[in-house]
Amino acid sequence: MITERPDKGRSPGLLPAPRAADSAKRRRDVGAVIKAYVSLTKPRIVELLLVTTVPAMMLAAGGWPDLWLVAVVLVGGSLAAGAASALNCYIDRDIDQLMRRTKRRPLPAHAVTPRSALIFGLVLAVISVVLMGVFTNWLATAMTAASIFYYDVIYTLWLKRRTPANTFWGGICGAAPVLIGWAAVTGSVGPLGWALFAVVFFWQMPHFYALAIKYKDDYARAGIPMLPVVRSAGRVNAEILIFTVLMLASSLAAWPLGLGPIYGVTAVISGLVFLSEAVRLVRRSRRGEPLKPMRLFHWSYTYLTILFIAVAVDALI
Repeated sequence: MITERPDKGRSPGLLPAPRAADSAKRRRDVGAVIKAYVSLTKPRIVELLLVTTVPAMMLAAGGWPDLWLVAVVLVGGSLAAGAASALNCYIDRDIDQLMRRTKRRPLPAHAVTPRSALIFGLVLAVISVVLMGVFTNWLATAMTAASIFYYDVIYTLWLKRRTPANTFWGGICGAAPVLIGWAAVTGSVGPLGWALFAVVFFWQMPHFYALAIKYKDDYARAGIPMLPVVRSAGRVNAEILIFTVLMLASSLAAWPLGLGPIYGVTAVISGLVFLSEAVRLVRRSRRGEPLKPMRLFHWSYTYLTILFIAVAVDALI
């Protein structure tokens, strides 16, 4: 056990101890503030976006693109995703405090003021767009700016609170990093880029429906019309299966457009595992058994990571 070494020649309780305690408290306070601002950016989402962006850039370049360009897109994309998430937290602060899943976020927890979160998000957005504009091209820059606007204004402010189709339409900005990475390399987006976009787009429905099933009561309490809240279990089950099949079909459609056998085999095996998890969830629902939707939710992360690692490997060989 490590303990603080006593100060020689001084009795306990004199000034150095309180000063040390004050210094430690200040460090903890600064650390807590930094942690709160990082939390506003939703790092897990940023991580997921980067998993799809870099392999898309490698495929567009036919190997490793310029490392400086990769660094710019990674930083710019991370800032853009962080900006969109921080502004989302600002807009959703009223409903976040009602939901068990989100009530510990910085704004409901009063770790950051709404004004500070708004300024933070806007600053990140400006920096990300300027960075992309200076070092990439107009298409990648326009897509970056449009993604931030779409996520916070179209999805968060409008669709999320008004229609159960919010997850479907919100999937556009979630899949945009694939297009942004591709456009940053080539200045355009080819058929293979659009096929990978479709994979991520369709992936988001079973991914997020599983989460919405788990937190159905939360969304109902907050008045958010997520599909599991306002539609029957049968409708939710059907959409999970339909969009899983479309995701699998899109991943296979990408194969002959310029990908090799490593990707193809990976897409088939991982896609079938994903489909089996979706079928298992639907069967439990129909039998009235405990659903365990987070099995599908967590596997969906693994699936996307495995698939895009295969994209990167195929781009290098």
